[in-house]
Amino acid sequence: MKYEQPAGTNVLDRMTIVGKPTDRIDGPRKTTGTAPYAYERHDVAPGAAYGYVVGAGIAKGRVTAIDTAAAKAAPGVIAVISTLDMPKLPLSRMNTASLFGGPVVEHYHQAIALVVADTFEQARAAAGLLRIDYARTKGRFDLKEAAPTAPYTGGDSGEGSGAPPIDRVGNFDRAFAAAPVKLDAAYTTPDESHAMMEPHASIAAWQDGKLTVWTSNQMIAWGKRSLATTLGLDPADVRIDSPFIGGGFGGKLFIRADIVLAALGAKAAGRPVKVALTRPIMANNTTHRPATIQRIRLGCTRDGTITAIAHESTSGNLPKGDPETAVAQTKLLYAGKNRMTALRLAVLDLPEGNAMRAPGEAPGMMALEIAMDEMAEKLGMDPVAFRVKNDTQVDPEDPKRRFSQRQLVRCLEMGAERFGWSARNPKPAQVRDGRWLVGMGMAAGFRNSPTQKSAARVGIDRKGVVTVATDMTDIGTGSYTIIAQTAAEAMGVPLDKVVVLLGDSDFPASAGSGGQWGAANSTSGVYAACMNLRASIAQRLGYDGPDVTFADGEVRSGNRRAKLGDAAGRDGLSADGQIEYGDLDKQYQLSTFAGHFVEAGVDAYTGEVRVRRMLAVCAAGRIINPKSARSQVIGAMTMGVGAALMEELAVDTRFGFFVNHDLASYEVPVHADIPHQEVIFLDEADAYASPIKAKGVGELGLCGVGAAIANAVYNATGVRIRDYPITLEKHLAKLPPIA
Repeated sequence: MKYEQPAGTNVLDRMTIVGKPTDRIDGPRKTTGTAPYAYERHDVAPGAAYGYVVGAGIAKGRVTAIDTAAAKAAPGVIAVISTLDMPKLPLSRMNTASLFGGPVVEHYHQAIALVVADTFEQARAAAGLLRIDYARTKGRFDLKEAAPTAPYTGGDSGEGSGAPPIDRVGNFDRAFAAAPVKLDAAYTTPDESHAMMEPHASIAAWQDGKLTVWTSNQMIAWGKRSLATTLGLDPADVRIDSPFIGGGFGGKLFIRADIVLAALGAKAAGRPVKVALTRPIMANNTTHRPATIQRIRLGCTRDGTITAIAHESTSGNLPKGDPETAVAQTKLLYAGKNRMTALRLAVLDLPEGNAMRAPGEAPGMMALEIAMDEMAEKLGMDPVAFRVKNDTQVDPEDPKRRFSQRQLVRCLEMGAERFGWSARNPKPAQVRDGRWLVGMGMAAGFRNSPTQKSAARVGIDRKGVVTVATDMTDIGTGSYTIIAQTAAEAMGVPLDKVVVLLGDSDFPASAGSGGQWGAANSTSGVYAACMNLRASIAQRLGYDGPDVTFADGEVRSGNRRAKLGDAAGRDGLSADGQIEYGDLDKQYQLSTFAGHFVEAGVDAYTGEVRVRRMLAVCAAGRIINPKSARSQVIGAMTMGVGAALMEELAVDTRFGFFVNHDLASYEVPVHADIPHQEVIFLDEADAYASPIKAKGVGELGLCGVGAAIANAVYNATGVRIRDYPITLEKHLAKLPPIA
């Protein structure tokens, strides 16, 4: 199905199942512990041996020797593979740093050996017997030090967030100089870890030269191609299976050392091998969100009209890595005739920086939306009114290109009313509740809605059971349920008559889980397959014409009707389908919007920050399952609390590694940190986005949250903090007098 025109009325518009809050069909398996996660696939690979990954103890240099004799002689050891046993493995286009092979060390904890044994404990003990010699060389580990000479470098996250090295519209310098009200401020965000619950884990098995891997991976088709490239295999000889994933946040978009070493270990051992990256090795061995240094300049007339807007960001990465595209949203979010964005990339020898939930917009809006708050204060304007005044219905860089739908103003105004924003005291540090200083803050939310080709296979058997198969993944997002809802609605059957099979590379390739594109595109692929299957069924029955309907497990045309199972026959019927997009996304800007509102308390004695309540109002096209969509948004809001108040990978700038590489010292929010969260979805359906008329919410719920918290803290204390996370020592000495 080629999607080249806005969707008209279609079968999904009935919304008898689509659009209804629905319990997750995979819920019983997850709550009873029967959902098969990668490391627990005892059913598919009985007798698997255990692999233990050894990471480099230096950040830059060479491995000069690895003495494996003691490890090989240890009890239970089956094989020891060292990085010196083979040349550097080929890089897939999805990876920046080498995953294994050769003596060169590019970053700390790069995989340099695998010990395979009968038990995990034996493998771990033997790994401690390896004797490794290094030749350390000088590395670059300090972004602040490298930033002044970092070259301009454009980038694209591949997830709808990107920008050239420098982009100019109008004459920013002249307009900024002439503006009667100006803001010029710098902001920083730290390196952050994905810290997902399930570690990177894989089980690999070889048979007749073909490789099967049961793994935890968000993008199955990408993973299959990348693994084949890395191991020098024909993609037809590689199968990846990942039906359940315990969180990813972008950290599992690409193959990592676990899957490669499981495959190499299984070949060496002659039996299946399972590998999980231990928590301490994950932060440095895999990917992370890179730190940023951002400068934002705003120039306004005295009535609050933005006349000049500039956003510059510097981040670091390994050679051949990409920048964090933190300026991307500033190209689209607010009006302003004179504009400039710029990206700089410093070469650092820290672990690879790459996609983490809402790459670009998440850290970019943490800065931009504080700057908007600061400018509103300079102007003496309400922060909501300032944003509303500078709304735009067209792409500010290309006014001929309209947004397909843009309800940002409604999100902000509805949020303000629902949250009780009118009760906010605009003068900071005026509201107290006992020992607590209390403030309100808000921010706009923005995230693009990329379109991706996506395919599925839908079949029906003689019992009228519909089965959907696609390599789409469920990373805790509810993919199983929304795909079932789509198929049930399209085929006219109840939800309990739909079986969904996901995450297997033998199934048609979907959009995958990432970039806020998963829901809208994967369900569109399912819809395309359902339309093909409906046509086959109607043809088999001899039904023709526009009056053919599928409902209540039947096919009807005029006064004729037949049960779906009877139409399928003894052997059943199936059809493949695929959604492919034309250039609607070039004619119209496809984006999602939100208003985030936060109330925070700051302990006047200790400086401790506590979020008291949160609200998100979201405009994101048709919401396929409001129940799981709400879960996505409140999860993202929780992640925003972490980014604002506690999450930071501490860099040892002497030796080049992240010090706090476990969940004891890398702090993330827990239940006690999270207050009441309210989510409102605007009633909209975007016909330009997809035949489902949906977009996405998984990352929108994060974008802007950190700034809303920062703005609430400022309103509570009168102390403006521009460096995340907002920890108590950054404002304690400046808090208002207690008496």
